[in-house]
Amino acid sequence: MGFAPRILPLPWRQGQLDRQRGQPACMNGCSQVLPGGTLPVPFRSGVHPSLPVRQGRLVPTDRDYCSLCDKQPIGRLLFRQFCETRPGLESYIQFLDSVAEYEVTPDEKLGEKGKEIMTKYLTPKSPGFIAQVGQDLVSQAEEKLLQKPCKELFSTCVQSVHEYLRGGPFHEYLDSMYFDRFLQWKWLERQPVTKTTFRQYRVLGKGGFGEVCACQVRATGKMYACKRLEKKRIKKRKGESMALNEKQILEKVNSQFVVNLAYAYETKDALCLVLTIMNGGDLKFHIYNMGNPGFEEERALFYAAEILCGLEDLHRENTVYRDLKPENILLDDYGHIRISDLGLAVKIPEGDLIRGRVGTVGYMAPEVLNNQRYGLSPDYWGLGCLIYEMIEGQSPFRGRKEKVKREEVDRRVLETEEVYSHKFSEEAKSICKMLLTKDAKQRLGCQEEGAAEVKRHPFFRNMNFKRLEAGMLDPPFVPDPRAVYCKDVLDIEQFSTVKGVNLDHTDDDFYSKFSTGSVPIPWQSEMIETECFKELNVFGPNGTLSPDLNRSHPPEPPKKGLLHRLFKRQHQNNSKSSPNSKASFNHHINSNHVSSNSTGSS
Repeated sequence: MGFAPRILPLPWRQGQLDRQRGQPACMNGCSQVLPGGTLPVPFRSGVHPSLPVRQGRLVPTDRDYCSLCDKQPIGRLLFRQFCETRPGLESYIQFLDSVAEYEVTPDEKLGEKGKEIMTKYLTPKSPGFIAQVGQDLVSQAEEKLLQKPCKELFSTCVQSVHEYLRGGPFHEYLDSMYFDRFLQWKWLERQPVTKTTFRQYRVLGKGGFGEVCACQVRATGKMYACKRLEKKRIKKRKGESMALNEKQILEKVNSQFVVNLAYAYETKDALCLVLTIMNGGDLKFHIYNMGNPGFEEERALFYAAEILCGLEDLHRENTVYRDLKPENILLDDYGHIRISDLGLAVKIPEGDLIRGRVGTVGYMAPEVLNNQRYGLSPDYWGLGCLIYEMIEGQSPFRGRKEKVKREEVDRRVLETEEVYSHKFSEEAKSICKMLLTKDAKQRLGCQEEGAAEVKRHPFFRNMNFKRLEAGMLDPPFVPDPRAVYCKDVLDIEQFSTVKGVNLDHTDDDFYSKFSTGSVPIPWQSEMIETECFKELNVFGPNGTLSPDLNRSHPPEPPKKGLLHRLFKRQHQNNSKSSPNSKASFNHHINSNHVSSNSTGSS
């Protein structure tokens, strides 16, 4: 029988610390001039952000429409603002929004919503008519709408709209004040990140190279998990390539079903990955410690669908995860899951296969155990193991708390068939059997279609993946915000001191590759979610230039501090009695300036 999670009375969850103080989350930093005005942010430089963006634009290779106007959240919002100020372009943005709504509409209402879009945007006499979409594309969409509406009904029309926007409108945007504002945000995004960027809170758990702690961005109030990798422990275990590999994969994969990397920085003793905080515990805890082992099938199905979406996002980057198990699937405050711990993930070269006997006993696929070459197939085996364990309450090849040698577990994986109890519906049994097929070539998901093939299995018949990916489906379980779904902090083993390892300049190249600061998409999302973007993205009256964007009238430099005024007064008094006081004063000011900078950057 399981036990209830411990109740945590301290309100250290996301945003609560700042709301208790009765102030907006973004009011916690120190004051500095920002886009649109002077508001608090966590950057100590006194240089106005408009200055760097005037000295140079992004190089041509960075001027990619998809990146600047679609993938980057702040870039997308500013491009939309630009389009809303240009006659005719507003309807293009409204069309894209309507199609996005259409794609998450319940199946029974697709026809009605599709006709509404056709009438409003693709009919020549309508006020919002989009002339740039060819009549042939409109005719194809009309025909599909009459036959059977599908989620991809307007996909070719959307492509046509983006092709138009990436032309003249995009180049006009690059010369607008909205793109200048985007460059200001990019300047802020690229400011150095250090340990002083964050407040540190309690230990959440333990990783392979160090502890995982809760932390909070001082400027915005957003909570994260900080995964510390101790430098000496990495060096002793020769784990540099593994640590760098995980960091590089995390920053490339932007998925709501995989933990996101928001910042990477270093301290004197550690490398730090600042990741999505997941307060709801891992699946292992929920399967075994929350009542009778296992879940109802409805709950298992929901988690399986989100895990599948996470795998699809990883596979889109040609990355195989290789370590699917309940401990690595974490729940957030709302009950959604994310895949975590990408230490064993690896990017597969295009058109190639890899070999490597890595993973966790009982979850490794037969081709991994046999040291054969493989692609993405081990992840679908792992998904089968997870679905089985969530429903049955034990893994498919080892009983709960069964003491058995590794060799015996490996033999079972290679030679025996899993046993299905009354807990499995026919659909659940079918998908597990197809995912746990020992021949990778015959396994579900291992053909050309990948995750799309798995999504079509009858087990997921009633799952609307578009709505799931849009975050519009309610999870079957929501964690108690006062509870801690994990071990007691006192039960987390302490790391021993690493002896006999010295750090030197030969390690600096590795540290510089690792400590790259903010990751663009998560950082911009943080600015939007915490409403810093809304508060700071201010333009002049009636869409005119704000002072910080006016090239002909640069803003005044920041006022001198109290310390400077005190020394200036001392200089004025001393200059009457000492002819050399000016040189002495300048030396004093310069010495103090160096000292202040050293303190601020520590």
